[in-house]
Amino acid sequence: MGFLGILVGLGLLVLFAFRGWSVLLLAPTAALVAALFGGEPLLANWTQVFMASAAGFLAQFFPIFLLGAVFGKLMDDSGAVSAVAVFIARCLGKHRVMTAVVLAGALVTYGGVSLFVAFFVIVPMAQSLFRAASIPRRLIPAAIVLGTSTFTMSAMPGTPSIQNAIPMPFFGTTPFAAPGLGIIASIIMLGIGLWWLQRAEAAARRAGEGFGEAPHDAAEHAAVDELLRERATTAREFDPAEIRHGQLSKGPAPALNAILPLIVVVAVNLVMSLVVLPRLDLAFLGEERWGGTSISKVAGVWSVTVALAAAIATAILCNHRRLPALRQTMDAGANASVLPVLSVASLVGFGAVIASLPSFATVRDWVLSIGGGPLVSLAVATNILAALTGSASGGLTIALDALAQTYMEIASRTGVDPALMHRVAVIGSGSLDLLPHNGAVVSLLSICGLSHRESYMGIVMVGVVSSLLALAAVIVLSGVLGSF
Repeated sequence: MGFLGILVGLGLLVLFAFRGWSVLLLAPTAALVAALFGGEPLLANWTQVFMASAAGFLAQFFPIFLLGAVFGKLMDDSGAVSAVAVFIARCLGKHRVMTAVVLAGALVTYGGVSLFVAFFVIVPMAQSLFRAASIPRRLIPAAIVLGTSTFTMSAMPGTPSIQNAIPMPFFGTTPFAAPGLGIIASIIMLGIGLWWLQRAEAAARRAGEGFGEAPHDAAEHAAVDELLRERATTAREFDPAEIRHGQLSKGPAPALNAILPLIVVVAVNLVMSLVVLPRLDLAFLGEERWGGTSISKVAGVWSVTVALAAAIATAILCNHRRLPALRQTMDAGANASVLPVLSVASLVGFGAVIASLPSFATVRDWVLSIGGGPLVSLAVATNILAALTGSASGGLTIALDALAQTYMEIASRTGVDPALMHRVAVIGSGSLDLLPHNGAVVSLLSICGLSHRESYMGIVMVGVVSSLLALAAVIVLSGVLGSF
């Protein structure tokens, strides 16, 4: 009955989350259903397992959610995101529209701008560029997904995404884990994605297909759609309901002022990870008052936190004249972080209850018995959980909460580099999370005024297929060359 309870609980979570029910209600309910089937105490599972795990996630990662959302909102309201997009489009020219949209999304998200902020800014720009170039608008979601939700989320060394931050406390790694393999994976994702997009564009031109008719109010509707909001906040770290709060600048920021905060994120993250923190004497962290932790458990989160804080200060200094309502902008950014972090924490609590059930041992043993070694089984676990939850961050945390200690023991016995496990886990979580029910997919299509039937195949090719191939390449190369 216990294993049946796990299936029933997971089924309830997936079914009703897809229908727009709040994960804040669904996750504990589904967890208690699973516990009930297993004959486990309900209240103890809720307060001592579910809430303890959810609170642990909040304690570790809320600073990144908070600062990331504030930074994204500052960049949006100051006109910096749109200025970066326009700058790249001008540099590449009207004949490289597809590449311009991809690189604009990549630059702003690798620089720390929240995904949904990028969506709401880049979609209008992409629509204008695609219309002028007579490229079908059905290809816009694929171009944006390639730039914002693939290599800059999971593969590029140093990316400040929450997905790249989650494995750090589990494996004692930094945001720059396995940098060589991460760069190779990024090249594969970008190369396959651009190849498919250019092939699709050429086929559309041969067929005489033009831009098409675009709805005028799709983005406005998406920003206030409550059903969409519930789906979106489990997928990424920004609440779309806050996107219209604050006050937009009347004019775009100069290109240098717009790009400088993005450079600060990457530079400070690198310096903190590889230079500053390794040289500090932080032995006091082992004391009970600091949670009895170690620098390896917190260094990665600290690096990203300091990088985002420095970028916020830079954005304000560079663009303060274009932030007419600074307090309202920062308040909106702070508020935008709350529902996403609570939603993901609830998924983590659900996973903790499932992992605590005696019947979960069967699932764990099955995962560890998958052929191909620990990297393959880790990739399978993160892919499956991200696919089922529709959330890369939620699925990744659930997998690592349940299995990271076991994988670290395997690593110590077999000599597998924890940094390699970090990179495989993150890329794995960012592959099958782009299934049709994923909140980011649903939101992007809504903002573009498109349907799954029109545009989802492109998302599969540039997001799912490219990521799976990159993941396979990383595992194969690491078997030959090791971690680098």
